[in-house]
Amino acid sequence: MDRLQNVLCLLLVCWLPVGPVQALVRHPLPVLWVMPVSSGSGRENLTAAVAPAVRLALQDLKNQPAPLGNYEMELQLLDSKCDPAKALKALFDAMWAGPKYLLLFGGVCPPVTALIARSLPALSLVQVSFAPVSPSLSNRKLYGNLFSTVPSDRALNQAVVKLLHRHRWTRVGVVTQEGAGLSEEKIHMRKDLVRQLLKANVQVSATDSVSEDVCSRLQQLKDLDVRIIIGQFEEDSELFCCAYRLNLFGARYQWIVVSGGAGGRRLGRPASGCTASGLLAAANGSIRLQIRALSNTHSPGVSGRTPQEYQDSYLRQLVEQRSEVSPLHAFAYDAVWVAARALSQVMEAAKHREKYSAQRNTSMSEEEAERRLLEAVRNTQFEGVTGSVSFRNGERVTSIELIQIQGSSGVLVGEFSTSNQQLRLMSHLLKFGGPGPARDGPLVRLDHRHVSLLLYCIVSSAAAVTIIASLLVLCFVIINRKHWLLSSSGVSQDELLLLGVLLSSSSVLLSGLDGVALSDWTIEILCSARLWTLSVGHTVGVTVLFTKSWRLYSLCVSRQKPVCLPVCLSVCLSACLSVLLSACLSVCLCPSVKLQSPPRPAGLVLVFVFLLDVLVLTSWQILDPLRLVELQHSTEHDRVDQDVLLRPHSESCSSTNMELWLTAVYGYKAPLLGLSCFVAWSARAAEAAHPAISSRRLTLSVFAVAAFSVAGVTGSLHMVNVEEEEEEEELRRLKQQLQSRSAQLDMETDAIHRLLSETSGAPQHGNQQHQLTPSPSIVLSSDTRHHFLSGTWTHEAQVCAEITKSEASGPNDVNSPEHVRRRLSIQLPILHHSYLPAVGGVSSSSSSLFSSREAFVHC
Repeated sequence: MDRLQNVLCLLLVCWLPVGPVQALVRHPLPVLWVMPVSSGSGRENLTAAVAPAVRLALQDLKNQPAPLGNYEMELQLLDSKCDPAKALKALFDAMWAGPKYLLLFGGVCPPVTALIARSLPALSLVQVSFAPVSPSLSNRKLYGNLFSTVPSDRALNQAVVKLLHRHRWTRVGVVTQEGAGLSEEKIHMRKDLVRQLLKANVQVSATDSVSEDVCSRLQQLKDLDVRIIIGQFEEDSELFCCAYRLNLFGARYQWIVVSGGAGGRRLGRPASGCTASGLLAAANGSIRLQIRALSNTHSPGVSGRTPQEYQDSYLRQLVEQRSEVSPLHAFAYDAVWVAARALSQVMEAAKHREKYSAQRNTSMSEEEAERRLLEAVRNTQFEGVTGSVSFRNGERVTSIELIQIQGSSGVLVGEFSTSNQQLRLMSHLLKFGGPGPARDGPLVRLDHRHVSLLLYCIVSSAAAVTIIASLLVLCFVIINRKHWLLSSSGVSQDELLLLGVLLSSSSVLLSGLDGVALSDWTIEILCSARLWTLSVGHTVGVTVLFTKSWRLYSLCVSRQKPVCLPVCLSVCLSACLSVLLSACLSVCLCPSVKLQSPPRPAGLVLVFVFLLDVLVLTSWQILDPLRLVELQHSTEHDRVDQDVLLRPHSESCSSTNMELWLTAVYGYKAPLLGLSCFVAWSARAAEAAHPAISSRRLTLSVFAVAAFSVAGVTGSLHMVNVEEEEEEEELRRLKQQLQSRSAQLDMETDAIHRLLSETSGAPQHGNQQHQLTPSPSIVLSSDTRHHFLSGTWTHEAQVCAEITKSEASGPNDVNSPEHVRRRLSIQLPILHHSYLPAVGGVSSSSSSLFSSREAFVHC
């Protein structure tokens, strides 16, 4: 029994020291923390504001069970100073001095992040950032080792496009803020937004950058009648003050405020000349897109803290340090957890390999460690203080909040999920200044102009009565041909005149028909029937009236011979317009013609004009047939709603060369009609031998036909003027489309330039050929893609000779990975040797790692 007690005591004594020792022994994990320590380039001291969150994360990691609690992250701060050259030099210094680093932490300056992220694969490093990543770093082929716990600006732009689609806004203006330290970042964000808008078929009317003269830029947007304005800026008080002055707010306008970073943006102090009430009035109804900085859940996350508990602890430390709140503190806290979990998984895999692998006592290579670390970060999945933390294509998967300013407060009206690219809007919470969302432009309503039913009935009834009367008189003339009183004047001319009236009246009935419900073949037949009935009827009627007028005029000439010379001169002057008509009429002007002689010249005129009319109409019908076209008339404002534009349109029969054919028809009908008016006016006082012939009635008939003919020609010319106005409006729309296309071509040019730089910096080995493959994020048009692919084959032919020389990339190849690493192992020490002050080099920028020569010798 005593022996058993001694054994238990011995085990207890052995267990007591072992437990605490294992809990206290934590393996260090060296990590480089790249941050700007001093507040430069217009930025505050972000390190001092983020450091409390990082310390909280490191403290919480100590309390975690194994295997995460077995490791301790040791952060070495590198002052980037927001200078890419100095940051890269400090990185080389730290890597040369050691220890071996696998991961970079932080990085909030876009130029520094872009340069370091490009060199991460060559240095076998992975970077976990807690700052928004520029859209220019979205190419995973070049920046595949960069991860950020903050959603990128591309996600914000995607949310903007989804919001525009939801409200069917297709015409917008983009306003971007310029300033110290913000220009390059905002330029990339604006280019990505314009690229996504053009891809979504959204017209970008203006893309202005504002720095000092804000009101003039907004005045340009107002002159262009831009209703939907997307603002990319940090300080919005000055913009909304200018919007208030220019009346760019209310029911007709919608502001969408989007900005990179995290946390909500609040209205700042009113600018000079603007009151707080005016600022709130201008911002009322605006929608702000912001990244959720802190989760709204009440359950503890992976650290054991709820988001509210974490925020309280963070604020307490800030009060003690008297520092300002950073909008990135929660993302920095989660970034520490991402780095710690990924590094612990890699270290555990290395331990497992050393213990249980077939190749024991072999350390993990740098390439394998990098690959495992990348895989661990990609597969990250836990609940942090900012929500669920996971990555897809290197970007944080999260939700973007849509906040609408209503009065003096903001209301959450929707969310955009980056995981499924879906926008969820709570329509019952949205409030607009008008009955609904603002329109992206004046509402254009198509107003179909057609002949009113009452007018068509009246005119058609009159035409029908005329047709019936003409038919009755024509039948009466044909039946009583022998007993017709006007046999001396020619029964055939009276019948032709009635036929012309009949055809012209029939064209009135055909012209009023609506062709919407008819087929194309029927419409073409109706158009041809309208043309033939109107033209032939007009030709026959005018020619018969001219013949009758000429008979009366011949009586005047036979009785008053002194008037013959002026009449002959007038007729000869008119004959210059129509040589063929003057040749036919030259016989009629001779005084030796007897009245009793048969009117053969007048009959020849009738036959000649009729054949000419048939020839022109037949050529018109064969070469350029008439079709029903839609005529767009000038826009008009609605009397009820001034924000509604009415665009009238009507239907008409037309052809391609309508003006040419009308000119040909007017060319021979106008001289005939003018000559008829002149002859009828000259013979108005003539007295005919037969009482049924009245010169005054005949003159009135000729001038009535002339008046109606001139009215018809004037109406057709007025339609041409309306078409010219519509052509000018179409040219203005085409100009806007060309401007939009020009912006799209600029984006495609940038994409091609970026693609060429990417492919030139990423050589391939082996039997693979160099090909320029567009990345999925770059959208090119079909024509541009065709020309670009043609250039690709040229590039491939140029480098083909060089590729064939190094096709076999084996161990003996000078470009093999083994030889490259061997050369780097020799060249990098020589490069960093120049930094050492002991040999005349410059000192380290931030860490003073090389104060002695022993460091170089030790490495």
